[in-house]
Amino acid sequence: MSRRFHAQMPTSSEASRLHQAPLRRQFAVRRVLPDDAVPERERQLEELGFYAGEQVMVMSRGFPGGDPLVVRIGASTFALRGAEAACVEIEPLGPAPAP
Repeated sequence: MSRRFHAQMPTSSEASRLHQAPLRRQFAVRRVLPDDAVPERERQLEELGFYAGEQVMVMSRGFPGGDPLVVRIGASTFALRGAEAACVEIEPLGPAPAP
């Protein structure tokens, strides 16, 4: 029997980067930030659909360490490394769920 595990990540409703986002909560992409170590990363993320205003959600995280992240952007689902997700600045959509 296969079991899925999820690393514990911050649950702040004001996560500012996608790699910090709590699971299964809707966010909007604010912008894609450049990565000096990988200059083409900004373009690659935009080609996948990470544009300002697009809805995004972290569906699950790998175990151990929380990498990679399974991310839904619009109607597409992708696996992103944490370093890639850290380049996506986000803002919450709607109020945070009650604890």
